[in-house]
Amino acid sequence: MTSDGGGTGLIPGLHEVAARPDPTLPSGGKAAAPATRKARKGERSPAAELPVARVAVDVPLPHLDRPFDYLVPDKLDAQTVPGCRVRVRFAGRLVDGYVLERVAESGHDGRLLYLERVTSAEPVLATEIAALARAVADRYAGTMADVLRLAIPPRHARVEAEPPPEPREHEDPVTGPGPWAKYPAGPSFLTALREGRAPRAVWSALPGGDWPDAVARAVAAALAGGRGALVVVADGRDVARVDAALTAELGDGRHVALTADLGPTVRYRRWLAVRRGNVRAVVGTRATMFAPVEDLGLVVLWDDGDDVHAEPHAPYPHPREVLALRAHRTGAGALFGGFTRTTDATRLVETGWAHALAADRAQVRAVMPRVRPAGEDGELARDAAARTARLGELAFRTARAALADGPVLVQVPRRGYVPGLACGRCREAARCTACQGPLALASSHAAPSCRWCGRIAGDWHCPECGHFQVRAVAVGARRTAEEMGRAFPGVPVRTSGRDQILTDVGAEPALVVATPGAEPVAAGGYAAALLLDGRVLLARPDLRAGEEALRRWMNAAALVRPGGAVVVAADGALRPVQALVRWDPATYAELELAERREAGFPPAARMASLTASPAALRELLADARLPDGAEVLGPVPVEDGKERALVRVPPGAASALARALHAAAAVRSARRADEVVRIRIDPLELI
Repeated sequence: MTSDGGGTGLIPGLHEVAARPDPTLPSGGKAAAPATRKARKGERSPAAELPVARVAVDVPLPHLDRPFDYLVPDKLDAQTVPGCRVRVRFAGRLVDGYVLERVAESGHDGRLLYLERVTSAEPVLATEIAALARAVADRYAGTMADVLRLAIPPRHARVEAEPPPEPREHEDPVTGPGPWAKYPAGPSFLTALREGRAPRAVWSALPGGDWPDAVARAVAAALAGGRGALVVVADGRDVARVDAALTAELGDGRHVALTADLGPTVRYRRWLAVRRGNVRAVVGTRATMFAPVEDLGLVVLWDDGDDVHAEPHAPYPHPREVLALRAHRTGAGALFGGFTRTTDATRLVETGWAHALAADRAQVRAVMPRVRPAGEDGELARDAAARTARLGELAFRTARAALADGPVLVQVPRRGYVPGLACGRCREAARCTACQGPLALASSHAAPSCRWCGRIAGDWHCPECGHFQVRAVAVGARRTAEEMGRAFPGVPVRTSGRDQILTDVGAEPALVVATPGAEPVAAGGYAAALLLDGRVLLARPDLRAGEEALRRWMNAAALVRPGGAVVVAADGALRPVQALVRWDPATYAELELAERREAGFPPAARMASLTASPAALRELLADARLPDGAEVLGPVPVEDGKERALVRVPPGAASALARALHAAAAVRSARRADEVVRIRIDPLELI
């Protein structure tokens, strides 16, 4: 079967020629007779001009991942505009789609079906976003239909019918450097944005709470240069902080905030304001990476190492890659910032795609907290119990002294009460007899229960030694809060975690126990911070364990006042701990990247993770024409009887690997294979 287009259209290289006929295609998907044919009596007639619509059909099958041509009925001529939503007949059923473009004739000689209807004449799919969606699908070995589901929110007809808001007058934003004056290259970065140029920077932010103000000042500079800007952050709390900073910087009505908790109606209303060009600045969580900002001039990503940025739906695009691709395609500036620096961002600096933007050491020393590891030899000699205790003498002294001046932050890696139990005699992990899930305690008075199925294990006994008593092998935030309350009687203890996340706390003395990412901002900064269970973070079987531990520590320590005390419960000789003590994440990331290069791990190499049943995995690998130099690691067993294989290639072969895997998935799709192999390019978890 030949393609439905002639190879020239909205997106270069979009239309390809299939190798053989495909019996699964419907007649409606076949490009047919020339669009200029005369209509028979009783039939619909095509539009007089540009009668063929090239449609991206919402069918996420890899072997059908291309546009299809349909005739535009004369009565739908005015409504059928590029970017609008349509309904078409495909494989005998009505499906949704988007009009990519209209052309004079189809490049295929067969019968074309008509568009069934135009769902909405609102051009929701911008030309730039359509091209970006195609590029992202190719980058991640996915389909364009899957990317468009992430990029375009569901329609609300009532919102589309609302009259546009009245334009507001606004004053020009302040043009001074503001927080960027602390960085030698900061003022020049803003100047480049105001002049409409495209500076790209990896920003190592100084500790403190003014990073939202710095982001807002960069957005204001881009708007002053006549271009738009978008900001992607990890969660709703960060959105609220940047939203407030943008309002203070730009005034009301010049930007919108997009988050999932807005509700579909409000979210779509704000998204339409961006699409229609009523506002040219937007801040939001990961879906905002596809926001259709008009004449994009700046993309901002805060804390790109946060795993919340990882998209859980196919094709699993990461905002860092999408925004970098988007900045490259549109000639926009880029600002990837955080208190720490990932190896992925370091590679952007190393390749010259971006430049490092950091303060000098004197400025860093003036605002950084004083960090001490609790595992250093001197402390262990004075407090032998600190080798096993979660709160040694150093941490206790630091917290007691700091509580006289303000709140103390206590970071605990795990949520819950006691999330891990083991046999009290032989230390064998305690598991549920029904599903083999891990047992945990929900409170001090609760019986052990399964974290997977919830079954109470009141009569549990160890299958290895027969012992019936359990001991804690992992302690959560709620148990820690109990322990801190007993250690510091009379001091208020507040918790912040998944069940209840605090946005901010006051300046009065208090103990704030929080899990990573849920730390509230304290008025005036925390007097001290205790970073507990550091050994647990560093001992995780993960390639990025050290990098992630440093990110969590620095994000918490950055909330401490300049010169405040930070105690980390880890060995001071370890590289991540040394990076925290010196407040030097860039050097750590550079050393980590060098080691990854020697070992052949991402981001120095590119990898794809393939997960499926053993038979499906072998079939896909047999069909895939992997590029030269590709190395298959595994497969190894994972969960539910499935296996996982890793395919590793040099960075230059990443595109060839994605094409090969997409083609192999298309072959299985055309065969109507029962099982879909999950393909993830550059997965966060490799071990």
